[in-house]
Amino acid sequence: MSVKHPIIAITGSSGAGTTTVKDTFEKIFTRESVSAASIEGDAFHRYDREGMKAKVAEEKDRGNEFTHFHVDANELETLQDIFAEYGRQGTGRTRTYVHDDAEAEKYGQPPGTFTPWREFEPSDLLFYEGLHGCVKHGELDLAALCDLKIGVVPVINLEWIQKIHRDRATRGYSTEAVTDTILRRMPDYVNYICPQFSQTDINFQRVPIVDTSNPFIARWIPTPAESILVIRFSRPQGIDFPYLLSMIHNSYMSRANSIVVPGDKLDLAMQLIFTPMIHKLVERKKRAL
Repeated sequence: MSVKHPIIAITGSSGAGTTTVKDTFEKIFTRESVSAASIEGDAFHRYDREGMKAKVAEEKDRGNEFTHFHVDANELETLQDIFAEYGRQGTGRTRTYVHDDAEAEKYGQPPGTFTPWREFEPSDLLFYEGLHGCVKHGELDLAALCDLKIGVVPVINLEWIQKIHRDRATRGYSTEAVTDTILRRMPDYVNYICPQFSQTDINFQRVPIVDTSNPFIARWIPTPAESILVIRFSRPQGIDFPYLLSMIHNSYMSRANSIVVPGDKLDLAMQLIFTPMIHKLVERKKRAL
């Protein structure tokens, strides 16, 4: 953690909805005139697309499954060093993983490759969004370097529905191909993704209130209005729950550290919760400097 150069990390699985949360943060940063250096977790994959295919085949020949969820499939030591460097002096570097044709046109190189490394511009804070922002495993402890840690964790069937629909619509994968990926990733999901949500300061879990019993045949994603949102605070001290309950219609507390809000109030809830937290990080930074 760093007073002078704070770090915010959003962690969630593929298809969890971290991009939606990222969009809300970007709106807050713009409105509050906060400059943020950004890191996408995919930028720290260890292999490009072709290299990953080769590594997966190699491990399969040995009787092993190998997925992007595994810590060894990512350069997390490098990410940890960058977090540490930013916390010390507000500098660091990142790159971009090119996912599709639209990004290929933007960056001028093929999908499945990485752009060159680039240095951060001067910023008020560092913002990470990806799979491994709160990993604590062996010598890795990224969670200890972050000042605000947020987990985005839909119930598992909803997460699968979102991933299937996203990968079919934007990446051209078949339902069978996405299902195979989900099955292969399950051990790594259990071992490396789930434990992070015990390290986070706040978790957002969307729970559908419609039938999602068989996510592999779902024809559409449950809408926000067909969901509720459970927000859990690891340290509820200092959270103004009466204010949140008064501002978010039909919200209620389910436990002393948890508030439940309608699913279509996600953006409002995040605005109310995170705006004062970001202000606190920036003001603390200014006082320290």
